[in-house]
Amino acid sequence: MSEFTQLGSLNGHLAKPEGAGPFPAVIVIQEWWGLDAQTKSIADRFAQEGYLAFAPDVYHGELAHLGDGETAMKLVQKYAPETPAALTSVFDALKSHADCNGKVGSVGFCFGGRMSLALSTLRPVDAVCTFYGGGMQTIFDQLREKLKSPVLGLFGDADVSIPAGTVAEFDKLLDEIGVEHEVIMYPNSGHAFFRDSDPNVYKPEASQDAWERVKKLFAKHLK
Repeated sequence: MSEFTQLGSLNGHLAKPEGAGPFPAVIVIQEWWGLDAQTKSIADRFAQEGYLAFAPDVYHGELAHLGDGETAMKLVQKYAPETPAALTSVFDALKSHADCNGKVGSVGFCFGGRMSLALSTLRPVDAVCTFYGGGMQTIFDQLREKLKSPVLGLFGDADVSIPAGTVAEFDKLLDEIGVEHEVIMYPNSGHAFFRDSDPNVYKPEASQDAWERVKKLFAKHLK
């Protein structure tokens, strides 16, 4: 069951599992295109796995068409500064939701991958996953100072949007912090390899392996 509703300061797509709660919860954070059908479908998939999943609309109804990078960049620049604080309000509302068991994880894609990590420096997220987090190197200092959550990082070795060496630096940073973590680099996979609605970027084998790893992470720390 799903509905468009408000949690904290943001509206979004709330997907609930069948049956009676409470359930572990997951915040599903959009790519830089906005809250599109792809992001909603991922929240629905988590609901099918038994999670109360909320995909917040951090662009407040604005959306870039797939492939329109210019508009997507403008939206990122417009909303990125306020997004971490908005996500803290979502976290607080979801954690106290009547159908939540008190455990909240976050997962984000592209721009959302960076926001998922940023949220974990502001709230005690129980487990955090980043799929090819765009611009994540800009918050490495914040992560070093404040990150305490278990982390799963999923990347493609052909992702030209992430500067060379960034993933290795991220992995090293997590070693230095001492948090539980796993960083995976999928061969022959580029940016957005998990986007199954786009045959130009989707990599089925990497996507399936990534999905199993995310489920394992959240099952361990949220259930």
